[in-house]
Amino acid sequence: MENMLSKINEAAAYIRDRLKAKPQIGLILGSGLGVMADEVTDAIVIPYEQIPHFPVSTVEGHSGELVIGQLEGKTVLVMKGRFHYYEGYSMKEVVFPVYVMKQIGIGTLLVTNAAGGMNRSFAAGDLMLITDHINNTGSNPLMGANIPELGPRFPDMSQAYNRELRSIVAGRAEALGIKLQQGVYVSISGPAYCTPAELTMMAGWGADAVGMSTAPEVIAANYAGMRVAGITCITDMAIGDELEPLTHEQVVRVAEEARPTFISLVKASVGTF
Repeated sequence: MENMLSKINEAAAYIRDRLKAKPQIGLILGSGLGVMADEVTDAIVIPYEQIPHFPVSTVEGHSGELVIGQLEGKTVLVMKGRFHYYEGYSMKEVVFPVYVMKQIGIGTLLVTNAAGGMNRSFAAGDLMLITDHINNTGSNPLMGANIPELGPRFPDMSQAYNRELRSIVAGRAEALGIKLQQGVYVSISGPAYCTPAELTMMAGWGADAVGMSTAPEVIAANYAGMRVAGITCITDMAIGDELEPLTHEQVVRVAEEARPTFISLVKASVGTF
């Protein structure tokens, strides 16, 4: 674990040496949403492959670079492209950037993703404020020896998604006239989409949306003492008894259509965090 910590610190030092100002907020952008990074001004761009020990994104719709600069009066660090368990990375590699953010001094994290809607009152193109999550990936990024410098052995998850930040996002959506659903996000490992029986089961658990990311990063961020908010773009309806064939291209297309509204909400929220 000492080696893991040294890798995190080496990556953080590499980024820190290139900063114009210390970032306050981290953003992780999901499928089809990477263009949001273009809203960052006075930006420094660092390709993932240049950062020591950083993974590299392999998924269509996910670029691979950090964009660090100004957004709505805040200094932000944006991950333009994230890492997924299904790509073959270990859970510790998936959450590695979160620990790097923490070591740089970032205390607030906003995660975005694209997901299937399991709540029958939702529709494709809706945005959903994540109120909580269910980790159904079959793994956990905190397994193994603990690193006390990062967080406690048994971290509290009672506010995995910070109530104050959730209130800010909801308030900004109302002020902008944006319809904002709220619900529970369930993370699966992927890369296969769910069967009708799996969707029916998870809907019975109380999940409102299903996707292949987010829970690992949110677990790691809470472990590291960061405040977290999450927003989902509902790209398709994943109702067990009404399920239709789905492709990743469809997911990205709907995410792109919802992008202007998504960007408006993220910018307004970041400016108030």
